[in-house]
Amino acid sequence: MPNGAGSRLVSGHPPIAPASRPALQYLALAAVLVLLALPAVLTSYAVTVFILIFFYAFLGQAWNVVGGYAGQLSMGHAAFVGVGGYTAAMLSSELHLTPWLGMLVGGALAAVLGAVIGYLGFRFGLRGFYFVLLTVAFAEVCRILVSNIDALGGAIGLYITFTGDPRQFQFQDARAYYYVALALMLLATGVVALLERRRFGIYLGAIREDEGACEALGVDTFKYKMLAMIVSSFLTGVGGTFYAFYLFSLQPNSMFGIPLSVEIIIRPIVGGAGTLLGPILGSFILTPLGELSRLSLGHGGYHGLHLVAYGVLLVAVVLFLPQGAYPYLARVLRRRDA
Repeated sequence: MPNGAGSRLVSGHPPIAPASRPALQYLALAAVLVLLALPAVLTSYAVTVFILIFFYAFLGQAWNVVGGYAGQLSMGHAAFVGVGGYTAAMLSSELHLTPWLGMLVGGALAAVLGAVIGYLGFRFGLRGFYFVLLTVAFAEVCRILVSNIDALGGAIGLYITFTGDPRQFQFQDARAYYYVALALMLLATGVVALLERRRFGIYLGAIREDEGACEALGVDTFKYKMLAMIVSSFLTGVGGTFYAFYLFSLQPNSMFGIPLSVEIIIRPIVGGAGTLLGPILGSFILTPLGELSRLSLGHGGYHGLHLVAYGVLLVAVVLFLPQGAYPYLARVLRRRDA
């Protein structure tokens, strides 16, 4: 794959055999029905964990459009989360615009930022680590700018007053956030499934595998990479509103920082970048692992060791499951159905 360094993490995946598709579809439908009924029997802490699973699966699915299918490794997607979150929060506090609409405005501004980054990167042919550095640089610029703008709260950030008003994206019952996060995850998955079945998705996969060959065949690779970046950044910006109004606070370091970008990208990589269910599976693996590691390693001065656990898991996936967990499971189901 001539897309430069990091190609191993987003290598192509063979299509799932038709024999295994019905089994996966029935399994996915059953899983959705279970998830819809699950809050009735979950503890409040378990509900919180599932909210994080769905939310990071949503962000991972959004990243998957450009990072998995198009093979363009972005390490700056936190910038889109921050733009979306800050936009919705400011529109809510200054113009009293409901965040349900503010999230669309935030997504649109994130898409504009994504278009700028994509234009600079794709027009000048940046690939691999060079494109990674470009996305990281933009995220850092956004973080520094917001940290120094008093109207946005500066380095201290913004705090959202809790009212419990659903029109302000605030709920008394955490189970409401559960269903909103689940809806976001399903929405992003539906968008990716739609793109995957269109010529757009086929072109993205071809660009990921051999961009030079696509250009030789007359495919406008710049156009399709730009579209992938815009769709990905818009969805991520929409997620920024949920992030802000679920936590009720926005700090530049957490909204624009590299750790959030790592949290986003690692889920599709572990689950299977460039696959429909990879980001979801990756989030179901990593989010509970992160919570358990924080609980077990967060005492006695061992803060941050959960990141070491992430690193070890990522190394293991690259070595033993280079295509991710979902392609491996798909092959197992295919062999069973054969």
